Amino acid sequence: MLLVLSEGHKEHLAFLTKVDTSVVAEFGRIVLQFLRKGSSPKIYEGAARKLCVPVEMVQCGVEGLMFLMTESSKHMISEVDFLDSVLVLGFDDELNQILLQLYLQHNNQIRSILSQLPSNLPAFHNLEWRLDVQLASRSVHQQVIPMLTIHLHLTRGCGSHGDHSSRVLQTDPSTLLHLISTLDVALATMKSSHSRRLLRNIK
Repeated sequence: MLLVLSEGHKEHLAFLTKVDTSVVAEFGRIVLQFLRKGSSPKIYEGAARKLCVPVEMVQCGVEGLMFLMTESSKHMISEVDFLDSVLVLGFDDELNQILLQLYLQHNNQIRSILSQLPSNLPAFHNLEWRLDVQLASRSVHQQVIPMLTIHLHLTRGCGSHGDHSSRVLQTDPSTLLHLISTLDVALATMKSSHSRRLLRNIK
């Protein structure tokens, strides 16, 4: 999977080319701190004074890096996909490798932090399933009609105070197999070199 970066994110990340490589690593530390405790104007102001640049520029750089790190960690993208995603930014190999190392070093911590943040989207909690087979009816004495029933349990929010909900889905095995096959083909297509080239050029 490749990340699709908007023009705004590209502009924010372009700031990284204007600072020393050690500053990029420092921005990675700030990203983790902000994810844990929230953003702080004082940190932006301190970094801006050291770099002799406007506060807004530092803020854009950190927020751009935060988006790159959190989205990459959220989707658990591979090293190859990460490098292909940042290729569109036009950075040199050294900066690309620094960003990759930041991602590999911090992605587990970022995923852990994100899992503890409240979310408005329902998340998977548990799943129960049952296979029913109708063998006969009043009009047809011999038949086989399988039906799969799925009970999906969802949570919204964190911990024991989260809201719980559930959904019941029904399908026949042939439709389910077709759905699985279609999704497998879609995933394989996304990993193809042709799809990678297209995604790099999406604006």
